[in-house]
Amino acid sequence: MSIFETGLERNDANYAPLTPSDFLERAGTTFPEKIAIIHGELNRTYGDFLNRCRRLADALRKRGIGSGDAVSVLAPNTPAMLEAHYGIPMSGAVLNAINTRLDAATIAFILDHADSKLVLVDKEFAPVMEEALSLAEVSPPVIWIDDPLAEDGKPLGEKEYDDLLAEGEPSPHWPRPSDEWQSMSLNYTSGTTGNPKGVVYHHRGAYVNAMGNAIAFGLTSACRYLWTLPMFHCNGWTYTWGVTAVGGTHVCLRKVDPAQIFDLIARHNVTHMCGAPIVLTMLIHAPAEQKTSFSQRVHIATGGAAPPSAVISAMETMGFAVTHLYGLTETYGPSTICAWPPEWDSLELEEKAQRMARQGVWYPTLEGMKVANPDTGENVPADGKTIGELCLRGNTVMKGYLKNPKATADALGDGWFRTGDLAVLHPDGYAEVKDRSKDIIISGGENISSLEIEEVLYKHPKIMEAAVVAKPDEKWGETPCAFVTAAPGAGGIGAEEVTAWCKEHMASFKTPRTIVFGDLPKTSTGKIQKFVLRERAKGL
Repeated sequence: MSIFETGLERNDANYAPLTPSDFLERAGTTFPEKIAIIHGELNRTYGDFLNRCRRLADALRKRGIGSGDAVSVLAPNTPAMLEAHYGIPMSGAVLNAINTRLDAATIAFILDHADSKLVLVDKEFAPVMEEALSLAEVSPPVIWIDDPLAEDGKPLGEKEYDDLLAEGEPSPHWPRPSDEWQSMSLNYTSGTTGNPKGVVYHHRGAYVNAMGNAIAFGLTSACRYLWTLPMFHCNGWTYTWGVTAVGGTHVCLRKVDPAQIFDLIARHNVTHMCGAPIVLTMLIHAPAEQKTSFSQRVHIATGGAAPPSAVISAMETMGFAVTHLYGLTETYGPSTICAWPPEWDSLELEEKAQRMARQGVWYPTLEGMKVANPDTGENVPADGKTIGELCLRGNTVMKGYLKNPKATADALGDGWFRTGDLAVLHPDGYAEVKDRSKDIIISGGENISSLEIEEVLYKHPKIMEAAVVAKPDEKWGETPCAFVTAAPGAGGIGAEEVTAWCKEHMASFKTPRTIVFGDLPKTSTGKIQKFVLRERAKGL
């Protein structure tokens, strides 16, 4: 045995399993009088925030809820939802934050699959939860949350949330995990077909990814974070814990509304926010009377599909500094970032936006990233041209899929998480996603990236949103089919104008042969549902 291992034992003095709940313990004792949460007229201090989460944890333990038990929460971005991200893990239980946009049947599936032991539900969503419980096999106790900013809804269950907290004591002696690998959160994918998969997070991954967010996004105790991103989505990309880790202020928001967003940014001096590209698009195209001016530079991180360069440029001119992140539910949210090297400062705005649209390099808290041949697992050349599958590994990759060993083995079996995203690796080491593996269009033997076509379409001044999918074709096998939403107030736009624009800005064989105008279908997290569009394209 090495001399460095002899007599040097791990004990309570030099080791503690990492858990993001400790972030609140520190913030609550370091900044007890600092405002932690703003919600309408409510201003809650870190001291109160900590005490309420301790009470929640104790109340759950007194009900016999602890390690291995799931507690489901159906609520928007409110103080209660934020408290659930601490109080539930502090009890030893597993937090199951449910997407508020799901239908009753899907919620029922989640409750059964997770074997939920308790349900917390915001009164606005009580009707859909009531229907879900009537469909579910499990019958957990229900607690309703009476948020004063809820516009409608009804009580559901045995008592109100604050009455549940009154059952507990603010004891500092909550059961910290004995092992960092202990499960602490269960999130369900917004699957396109079949039932969603349950993605299991552990304490270590949540702690580490929250630290990665603080580093990558420049969070400090002075930050004021506006909750434009749903807390149910990868636990708010772990910013639920990252903002608290630095002692920042959470500014809650029940729903994404451009008028409210601009107002809160100005009124509360918001410094940071996150959202899918659709949120950026909504802000860009908001009516002029809603765009309240603000003096500070607001840092906004976006993920999901790569934001078109035209969207990034428009946000920059409005006073937002855009950071492009990339991740999945399976990676606790963000796992790569388009880090900004100084030599990009001198680039023209358009070229800056094109660079910013890359998915970038791996997070400081991720262990590795590669673009590999999906068949062999070998790295593709870093030439910016050769397409491979983006693969990730590290502490911030999920434990696996609940009750689904085959899917877990398929995703993690070779020591890398296979994202299913096709990308190229540029000579500078930055990855750029070109398409989902199922979204690449093969026309006459040529691979056509739907994202490349969408990038061109988004640059048209009369187009607000666009999505491109493959349409079956007898001669070519597949041809590009574009679904387009016109920008409000932009005047008429027709297929001929779109076709001419595409031919002017890219190779003619990539130009969509079919163009359809109208609203685009989206998932509950704001992603465009290309599987729906592919089915539509088959019938055209």
